Amino acid sequence: MLEVEKIRRDFPILSREVWGHSLVYLDNAATTQVPESVLQTALDHYRCNNANVHRGIHRLSELSTQSYEQARQRMAGFIGAPDDRCIVFTRGTTDGINMAACGLEHLLKPGDRIIVSMLEHHSNMVPWQQCARRTGADFIAVGLTEEGDIDLRALEEALVPRTKVVAISCCSNVLGTVTPIERIVAMAHEASAVCLLDGAQIMRHRLIDVQAIGCDFFAFSGHKMMGPTGIGVLYAAPPVQNLLDPCVFGGEMVDRVSLRETTFEAAPLRYEAGTPNYVGAIMLGAAADYLESVGRADIAAYEDELIAYAETRLKGICGLHILGNPQHRSGCLSFTVDHVHPFDLCALADKLGIALRSGTNCAQPLLEDVYGIPYVSRLSVAFYNTFDEIDRAADVLEQVIPLVCQGF
Repeated sequence: MLEVEKIRRDFPILSREVWGHSLVYLDNAATTQVPESVLQTALDHYRCNNANVHRGIHRLSELSTQSYEQARQRMAGFIGAPDDRCIVFTRGTTDGINMAACGLEHLLKPGDRIIVSMLEHHSNMVPWQQCARRTGADFIAVGLTEEGDIDLRALEEALVPRTKVVAISCCSNVLGTVTPIERIVAMAHEASAVCLLDGAQIMRHRLIDVQAIGCDFFAFSGHKMMGPTGIGVLYAAPPVQNLLDPCVFGGEMVDRVSLRETTFEAAPLRYEAGTPNYVGAIMLGAAADYLESVGRADIAAYEDELIAYAETRLKGICGLHILGNPQHRSGCLSFTVDHVHPFDLCALADKLGIALRSGTNCAQPLLEDVYGIPYVSRLSVAFYNTFDEIDRAADVLEQVIPLVCQGF
């Protein structure tokens, strides 16, 4: 069982005030807060061991390189990868998916098929859409059930023999839908397609073992899991480690350079051009350590309890409608309120200390084509949130909704 009040002391930002009110931070699907231990890791490195990695024989470069590669080993263990050569450090999930979409272009030709779902964040839709445009492949978005789960029957029908790529989110950043990724990966492989999973929203909500899941690629970001922004991971399974063509070129990723031609390093370095965000990677390793120390299974269970409680509380608010009713909702939920614009609602909630998100949540096809709405409000939890904070957020919404309806 989590000691939530003790955990909250690891995050000093949670004790600050906003507009004269105690902060209730419920925008964790966008970015989580960073614990002191992770912040201290960065400070310690810059103070004591800072030097560019892989490029020097002096002591500081050796220490910096050692810490960077230890972070790579740490992330391999964190997601159950067979070895650290599977771990490519990226700028985040978006960067990793773009790396995969660009790197797989050489395998695609007109008439081939790329499949995503209507749940996808723009970051797991637009890169594949553009890849299809450049190669002539067909871009297919599989629909959802009425409840907001991926329609697996429609997916099965879409998996024609010329399907080359299936790219699916593990957890929706709008509905909170947790997808049956093991089954989807198996379906993709039965069609001889490679499968990429967008893991951005799932990292705190379940234990990830990429070998057990069986995916070819898995992308996630540090800032969704108590790490810094600007760092993430693209996991590439051993059979596909060198399948991607490099798309960014420069130092570090090369083997031999001449005026006539260039050869490249093996994975993962062939995908890490230039000076990497090595301090970000070291902080990401520290974030993984922190999550392990708290207890990943306990985190996942507690966050599911929080979002279920939030769903119950918000359903009791007159005129408020929660999107979707998936078999398993985790991490977040989105909602609309009759005659109330999400921007107005969240702006007023902010003035009372409640941090929610409003807008498209980078999922315009989901909102517009499936639900026929342009914007939503979203509440998303982390394990440092409390049931009292959910109550306070619900109370504030009940307070401000009439004000918005009356035009303030």
